[in-house]
Amino acid sequence: LVHGEQQAVNPAQIGTKGAAVYKTRLKAGGSETFLLRLAAKPLKSPFSGFDEMFDNRRREADEFYRSICQQRPASEQANVFRQAMAGMLWNKQFYYYNVARWLAGDPAMQRPLPDGAEMRNTGWTHLENFDILSMPDKWEYPWFASWDLAFHCIVLGLVDAAFAKRQLTLLTREWYMHPNGQIPAYEWQFSDVNPPVHAWSAMQVYQREKEQAGKADTTFLEGVFHKLLLNFTWWVNKKDESGKNIFQGGFLGLDNISLFDRSRPLPSGGHLDQSDATAWMGFYCLNMISMALELAKTNPVYQDTASKFFEHFMEIAWAMTGDVRHGVSLWDEADGFFYDAIHIDDKEVIPLKVRSLVGLIPLLAVEVLDGDLLDKMSDFNRRMLWFFDNRIYLRDQGHMACIKKPGIGERRIFSILNADRLRRVLAYMLDENEFLSPYGIRSLSRVYKDRPYRLEAGGRCYEIDYQPAESAGGDFGGNSNWRGPVWFPVNYLIIEALEKYHLYYGDEFTIAFPTGSGRMLTLKQVADELADRLICLFLRNESGSRPAWGANPVSWQDPHWRDLLFFPEYFNGDNGAGLGAIHQTGWTGLVAELIRRRSS
Repeated sequence: LVHGEQQAVNPAQIGTKGAAVYKTRLKAGGSETFLLRLAAKPLKSPFSGFDEMFDNRRREADEFYRSICQQRPASEQANVFRQAMAGMLWNKQFYYYNVARWLAGDPAMQRPLPDGAEMRNTGWTHLENFDILSMPDKWEYPWFASWDLAFHCIVLGLVDAAFAKRQLTLLTREWYMHPNGQIPAYEWQFSDVNPPVHAWSAMQVYQREKEQAGKADTTFLEGVFHKLLLNFTWWVNKKDESGKNIFQGGFLGLDNISLFDRSRPLPSGGHLDQSDATAWMGFYCLNMISMALELAKTNPVYQDTASKFFEHFMEIAWAMTGDVRHGVSLWDEADGFFYDAIHIDDKEVIPLKVRSLVGLIPLLAVEVLDGDLLDKMSDFNRRMLWFFDNRIYLRDQGHMACIKKPGIGERRIFSILNADRLRRVLAYMLDENEFLSPYGIRSLSRVYKDRPYRLEAGGRCYEIDYQPAESAGGDFGGNSNWRGPVWFPVNYLIIEALEKYHLYYGDEFTIAFPTGSGRMLTLKQVADELADRLICLFLRNESGSRPAWGANPVSWQDPHWRDLLFFPEYFNGDNGAGLGAIHQTGWTGLVAELIRRRSS
């Protein structure tokens, strides 16, 4: 078929792959339809009633998806929703990787590396994957990525909660999770550190299924919770360099967002105190509290575990916001923003005053509890009050939100940011000259486009500038870019966090959107505006194009292509053009959940 290469196929015509071959001759502009049907054995009349059956299946699919997302089947948003779901389902794939066998090499071949040479994943010989997994993209990225997968499960849980739960459970099973408690990151380096989002994802999948099915799968939640206790302990033991609740973690998925490669030794020596890593751990604590209190509804013993994570959250929040590190905090009171800091020794800490996502991640560490839940959790509530009465430094809670103060509906808030600091961070985030783009929140402030940030360290000048699209340099591997583009996962979490803040503060808390416009919105309205900007990446604009297509007129002018969508890895921070792996669905499939939420 292809240049007569007989070696390209198995002449014995056996194996696990095959293809049907059809020959036809078409005139220009013509078309022909082939009817196909899979069957376990030959059928006498395989296409009897085919059209009726096909129409029935199409109608059933329409009804099924309409029950999930209240959109008219022919609407633009329904088209985006359906294709995003199709991409998520298509990216399921069988994945087999036996690390011990791979390291040993093929017995009939030379060893991959000489004896004594270091190979990747040498510390993961226990790991043996033999499962159907959700891939970032099973054509270009046919392997699992743990923090990507956590976001996949949010979308997959809409149509197949059992599969989503199994994905999250697998990552914590003994043949995946390292004996020390680390969750494997991805195939090319399992020991890399990704943001700890699995507790959040598990709770989201659990709650969604509880709403849809009317019953709670506490067995799933409890099983994952116990394994995540091991993972949380790994974080505390391995990623808190000084034991003072300030965390490191390395690049944490944000490959290109820093002056330095955060996974390597710093040129100045010392270590990097990371605003994002520390905030992620606060986020982790709050998700573990939510899980523990949910389990405590049927088993009161979990109230004690919720108390443990509450106290740890308070210590992390204090370490981030208080002047407890030689007078230097990750919070900069003058600027009203969070920064990473170089911790050179016990006396010298140098803030890295770059406005990037590392300063927005603390927004995510927020949880709101209903007042009646606290009334039912008497042990947890009593312990919480004792903690306040006996920790002198917490009596003046000027640095963080006051957990003791009731909000709207007698709700209570756990948050790193108090109301004043929340306003100050949001002022940057919602500024069109900083983070706010027409299509979501950028990963680096746009102010660095014309005024790059520079720092002298180790005898060299380091520079970071705003790059709205592909990476302009070869740093950090040259195949990544968090220096400007819009990324779906963090945007999604920001939207969810704003909705939680609104539950507590209510309609009286308003902020200018965009910053300086005088147009005052509630935090829920801001969340909806951001969601709409992300959804609009895939919708037709006035010219008939879709922003995600960029400058590609064939995509929107050709009638055969204009309604067929792709879901890129990330998006240009100025014009929304799709970038990276433009054909993957992966975590960009979150647009389906945003459409569902905006339709409800």
